[in-house]
Amino acid sequence: MNGAESLVRTLVAEGVDVCFANPGTSEMHFVAALDRVPGIRCVLGLFEGVVTGAADGYARMADKPGVTLLHTGPGLANGLANLHNAKKASTAVVNIVGEHATWHIEHDAPLTADIEGLARPVSHWFGTAASASAVAGDGAAAIAAAASAPGRVATLVLPANTAWEDAGTREDAGGDAAPDAEGGAVSGTASAEAPTIVPPERVDAIAALLARGEPVAFVLGGRALRAEALEHGDRVAWASGAMLLAETFKARAERGAGRVAIIEIPYVVDAALALLKPYRHIVTVCAKAPVAFFAYPDKPSALYPPDAELHTLAAMHENGTRALADLARALRAEALQPSVQPRGDFPLPADGPLTPEAINLSVAARLPEQAIVVDESVTSGRDIFGLCGSAAPHDWLEVCGGSIGGGLPLAVGAAIACPARKVITLQADGSGMYTLQALWTQARESLDIVTIIYANRAYEILKYELRNVQAESGEKALDMMELDRPELDWVALARGMGVDAVRADTIAGFDEALARGLATTGPYLIEAVI
Repeated sequence: MNGAESLVRTLVAEGVDVCFANPGTSEMHFVAALDRVPGIRCVLGLFEGVVTGAADGYARMADKPGVTLLHTGPGLANGLANLHNAKKASTAVVNIVGEHATWHIEHDAPLTADIEGLARPVSHWFGTAASASAVAGDGAAAIAAAASAPGRVATLVLPANTAWEDAGTREDAGGDAAPDAEGGAVSGTASAEAPTIVPPERVDAIAALLARGEPVAFVLGGRALRAEALEHGDRVAWASGAMLLAETFKARAERGAGRVAIIEIPYVVDAALALLKPYRHIVTVCAKAPVAFFAYPDKPSALYPPDAELHTLAAMHENGTRALADLARALRAEALQPSVQPRGDFPLPADGPLTPEAINLSVAARLPEQAIVVDESVTSGRDIFGLCGSAAPHDWLEVCGGSIGGGLPLAVGAAIACPARKVITLQADGSGMYTLQALWTQARESLDIVTIIYANRAYEILKYELRNVQAESGEKALDMMELDRPELDWVALARGMGVDAVRADTIAGFDEALARGLATTGPYLIEAVI
């Protein structure tokens, strides 16, 4: 058994059943091992940003690490943007990065690169296999690191010779240790760190704070946006008068009719400041204190009042669901019936030219039960999160790191993790162009995804930000934000990669196209011209 086979066997033993890949020469022994060792589905992406983004989406919905296979330093570099997004979302991802054979690196061949230097900024854990016999243990350590709360990015470098050389017997392989991100050692048998239970005295301190009757807002993120946690949070809110708020960019929120509704902190700074202005205390639960996405002239970075006090009920690595339940119990509110959202009604306006508002109403009205919504609509879909709060129950995923191009790949991973559920992607046209190769993977894997392209033929978010930063601009600056010379033809782009597609430019036409797409099994794209 060679090192590559020992790694694949380790992945299977650790519960890995999917690998998102764009392999090259250095990874051929790993690819070959996938044939010899059953149990792992290999999903090909034509660009590494698709691979890493898909691993992110998969892990969020599967609740276990997403695994990538990348080709040397340049392949890793192509995937860095969506690894940045995964890190900000606290997603569990394991990257296996092929490398030249150890004795070939000194010759500085064309693909020789500083893989560690590229990987460190987006990795919580990093290791390089020193020998074939170490590979299995290193793989187990990487998986344990990634699976540790709240979810981390682990990167394991696999030199080609450690993949092809003999790793010994199955019992022999995997005893060595790999260095972790702090330079120490992680045993190959290390187990994942479970979410830490919040100590009772901290719960009691927050309960005492609530008893003071001062205005309090809870900011929820991570797993605290799942349905059970929201029910506990709602009990706390009813018992104390506190407000529940969701962080602006959400890795995964469970919401819709029959679930507790929650208001998101707006992206727009003035709106966020107005929302948070009344609160004297900000309590975070698996979230950070809210800050502006960018710095703006004459505006604060912190979105909460300068005299507000910050408190932590549960840190990112702690069990926020349990903490909210314990807090409800401390307030003697555990028996309260949570207030859940009723099913809403979303009448469409009269037929006419298509608008973002009409798209959003149509989506909210037609959203299937237990759908997964991936939102990278940026500006055109800014109001849709609140609108869909009373739609059919669903999960909501967003790009959490601000690096555009995450939406289409996230949908790929989510669809593979949950093949029985419909995935709907709300995708801005400009950011969609960063990773449109994901459409090819959707077709290749016959994934049940409806992609809605908000085709405004512009980087509309940049026009908005240009005004916000008070930059004086002219014709050249504005021209950099237009996508109309030539106009993108998303129908042709999608069909060229095997995805059925249609263009809609009226309200009735879009609603009909969405109904058809939702009734279709397999990938389907609507270019919504607005």
